Amino acid sequence: MPTPTKGPRIGGGPAHERLILANLATALFEHDQITTTQAKAKRLRPLAERLITFAKRGDLHARRKVMTTIHDKGVVHRLFVEIAPDVADRQGGYTRITKIAPRKGDNAPMCVIELVREPVNAKPKRAVVAEAEAATKRSAKDEAAEAPVEETTTEAPAEETSEAAAPAALADLPEGAVAALEDGAAPSDEYTVKGNRDSSKYHVAGSQWYDATVAEVWFKSVDDAKSAGFEPAGGEAKQQVDEA
Repeated sequence: MPTPTKGPRIGGGPAHERLILANLATALFEHDQITTTQAKAKRLRPLAERLITFAKRGDLHARRKVMTTIHDKGVVHRLFVEIAPDVADRQGGYTRITKIAPRKGDNAPMCVIELVREPVNAKPKRAVVAEAEAATKRSAKDEAAEAPVEETTTEAPAEETSEAAAPAALADLPEGAVAALEDGAAPSDEYTVKGNRDSSKYHVAGSQWYDATVAEVWFKSVDDAKSAGFEPAGGEAKQQVDEA
């Protein structure tokens, strides 16, 4: 049996592996995102991005090459007509993998692999956030310099000091965000929106991956998360929760 070229083989043999990856790619292009194991997502990513590269060409030969893997004509049509134009300005990196909590039962590491279809920004998101944080710090220094100096000082109560220190746990956090506690819990009940700093995604209470996500930062509201440069995990539709 030949040795696989990239990572461990999925399934019982090469033919079985090709069928598994073809089914995963079909589901990914149909729904824009799927939840699977990290091992399958890592093997799916190069295949999916290669098929998207063929779709960006748009000619008949490229369509026939894609049809050798994706046999659903409706999914192939969506790949060429809807997905390919959205990523026309991208030079690569058409997919994003976000790790989530392990699967119950066998404790397999799970993740969400999704298509990156948002427009390419001229300036990276983290650069925009860092620039905003620097501007906030400069304005705070200017206000401190203009404020009159008080000669008398009073000791603040211990409870107020601890509450004031919680929102400012880390200096490099975006404005409006607070660091999660050691177990990932929120500092107080008023913080209900979870944030993941690696993927810059947020989860609202009651959404699909809220309970499985271990928060790195917390926000009081969705507006605070968006102001800090975070985006809804899975899109706006996935974060629309009925309160009824």
